[in-house]
Amino acid sequence: MLRLGALLAGIAVALSFPSMAPSPYELTVGIAILNFAVLSTSWNFVGGFTGYISLGHGAFAGLGAYATGLLVTKGELPSFVALFVAAALVAVLAIPVGYAALRVRGASFVIVSIALVLIMLLVFQSWASFTGGSRGLVVPRPFPGKLRSEHHEIFYFLFLGLLALALLAWWIIDRSRFGMGLKAIREDEDKAQSLGTPTYTYKLVVFVVSAAFTALAGGLYGLWFGDLDPVFQFSILSGAYMVLMALLGGVRHLYGPLLGAVVVGYGLEYSKLEYGDTPLHLVFAGLLLGVVVMFMPDGVIPAVTGLVARVLGTGETSIREVTAAELRDERDEREADVRPDHRPDGKRPDGKRDGKREVRQ
Repeated sequence: MLRLGALLAGIAVALSFPSMAPSPYELTVGIAILNFAVLSTSWNFVGGFTGYISLGHGAFAGLGAYATGLLVTKGELPSFVALFVAAALVAVLAIPVGYAALRVRGASFVIVSIALVLIMLLVFQSWASFTGGSRGLVVPRPFPGKLRSEHHEIFYFLFLGLLALALLAWWIIDRSRFGMGLKAIREDEDKAQSLGTPTYTYKLVVFVVSAAFTALAGGLYGLWFGDLDPVFQFSILSGAYMVLMALLGGVRHLYGPLLGAVVVGYGLEYSKLEYGDTPLHLVFAGLLLGVVVMFMPDGVIPAVTGLVARVLGTGETSIREVTAAELRDERDEREADVRPDHRPDGKRPDGKRDGKREVRQ
């Protein structure tokens, strides 16, 4: 009931935020945080389930934004048709990318993911005749007749709906047989493969799903912001922020990336507002990452949950807290239930001892 109440309260606050925002600027900050939340949740399909740390997911967000913008400006597709077509194209592109990248693990996978971002940056900067290059790409507004404040409010709810869809997909996978296979990969990939789990196929499928949601978030951002720059869209910092947000909240928890997005997103926006374009927001992100790694390696939500369980004494008892005598008594009770003609002291109803049982004891 507490969890349901907290969920309903969170939904109520999210839905009423546009009417409570004191100015359009606060509303744009809310949209930016929701965008971060969708991106980090999309990243968590790979990072949370398989344990593979990708710093290159910003490439899929940039591809989704540019594909949407180019389909609108050059393909003359309606804005939201272009959004879903672009996400499908990025998902198709993610298949060969994942096919190559997922053959390596650990630091090698991180390096491959970074290389993807750098390649996309060079391509979209150099191909100026098609992408606009360093001049950028201007994407027409999908609601030209709306005022700017109304435009922001519509996109706030669009980002909120996309976040709800991503959370629902993560929740379904988490409780499915497919999700159990992904968790087995995270814990011990070699053992999971030896037990018959198609590890490579599972990794590739969830990688494509993650890329599709990331492209949706990037494309929706392109339609909202309207001005795309390859240096910003294909930045390694985008992927680093996704990782930081997920780690802060807890990669194994449904709402971990969402909590991380609220904290990190608000902190970044506040530092940019107070200190302008100085690199102090990077200092803030670096310090926050250090605190998380040192003091809360599993994230805020697992740390707080564990602390509350210890304070209230509601934590589950582990087998290490059970004495050998208690284990022996439980075993004797189970054996007595299986063999009702014998008593726990090893004697039969006729008073004679059971030699075999005495040896076992």
